[in-house]
Amino acid sequence: MDINEFKRYKVTYSISIIIILTYVYTIIMSGNLLDMQSKDLAEYGAIFGPFVALKNEWYRIIVSIFLHGGLIHLAMNIISLVIVGRAIEHYFKAQDYIIIYLVSGIIGGLASIYFHPLSVVVGASGAIFGIFGALVAFFIVHKKELLYQFKELMNNVAVILGINLLIGLAFPSIDMSAHISGMIVGFIGGLIASKYNKFMVLYVLLSIVIIVSICEYLPNLYLEYI
Repeated sequence: MDINEFKRYKVTYSISIIIILTYVYTIIMSGNLLDMQSKDLAEYGAIFGPFVALKNEWYRIIVSIFLHGGLIHLAMNIISLVIVGRAIEHYFKAQDYIIIYLVSGIIGGLASIYFHPLSVVVGASGAIFGIFGALVAFFIVHKKELLYQFKELMNNVAVILGINLLIGLAFPSIDMSAHISGMIVGFIGGLIASKYNKFMVLYVLLSIVIIVSICEYLPNLYLEYI
């Protein structure tokens, strides 16, 4: 990859570098290359509902987006991110890409806590599924002008989604609820960015309201475990 390639897809490659460096850090700290233990991931900032909701360790929701449970998990997410992220950078503004990626990842993480309150969860999959959803929304909005590319995109998305679903079933630390919720949130963001870009600020504000509301509710989820 040369400097021009990096500049062209700077958001995608910057996120990929952060994810890879985070994994290198977990290798150094844990001494494991191929697979990470849940207890180690929890120590490094993975989502673990009781720590998030009861100890107010909300930073875990963002940190977990960059953590991965193993080398295969990491490789599949990087491949998916590069394929879809570079396409996103063709059609979306950088700030919209970043917003959709982070909002999808955060809400995906909160969905993980709700549906799996005692699980340790990591991975960029929720955020990646979010930009998948955004890209699908863009092509639906512009399908008449981009008919051939739309068909090609659908084939690529089907393959990558299938791979990620299989990986999600194979790794217990990867949560399917994050994938689904991330994709829905990303699709909505992509639809707004593609057709009603001036309303992206409302998307951000509504996302903040939803995130804050869920965060306020989550401690109640653990009352039965205390």
